[in-house]
Amino acid sequence: MTRTQWAAITAVVLALVFAGTATVASAARDDGSAAGTRTPSSASADAGFARDMAVHHQQAVEMSFIVRDSTDDEDVRRLAYDIANTQANQRGMLMGWLDLWGLPKVEAGTDPMAWMADGDGTGDMEGMEGMDHGDAGHEAHDGSLMPGMATKSELDRLREARGKAAEILYLQLMTDHHKGGVSMAQGCVRLCANGTEKSLAEGMVAAQESELALMADLLAERGAKART
Repeated sequence: MTRTQWAAITAVVLALVFAGTATVASAARDDGSAAGTRTPSSASADAGFARDMAVHHQQAVEMSFIVRDSTDDEDVRRLAYDIANTQANQRGMLMGWLDLWGLPKVEAGTDPMAWMADGDGTGDMEGMEGMDHGDAGHEAHDGSLMPGMATKSELDRLREARGKAAEILYLQLMTDHHKGGVSMAQGCVRLCANGTEKSLAEGMVAAQESELALMADLLAERGAKART
């Protein structure tokens, strides 16, 4: 088995392990106090993260299905399958929690990432400063609603690309996407109150950082590198 295969397997196993344990993590993390057991409010970091990461994940799933049909390369197709499968499952958990909490899946009048703003309004954007799509001044444009998200124009380019060109563009877009996702998940680890959700966010960080290393290797094999 190649290093690429091992890396891909490691990433998806990490994600599935953390996602699975997240369903029972509250028993270990929550101590029965009001802070541990109360239902999050609609304006909480818990609800904001669930809403925003569900949208963020949906685009990763979409990009992965696009590249799956644009290349015959087994390494990239395997990575795309792992990302699509893991993030679709995690998205289902996030949306399920919103249902369980009796909260809307879309909060009208609330900007994406508003839950990451701290008390003085400056925001909790640690780790996002150097990203083209993910700095603290990110503004929604052309379908890029949050840090790391591809624009509609970039998605159109991905749909049109084939073979090696599609592989490189996908890996570059997904690298940006994961960097934004990791920063969002780290924000939940710092700000979310629900122990179950914090466990899932920790799993996202571990899995996506592993996949970032794998994607850097796959880009290098193709004579390319990340855009940021």
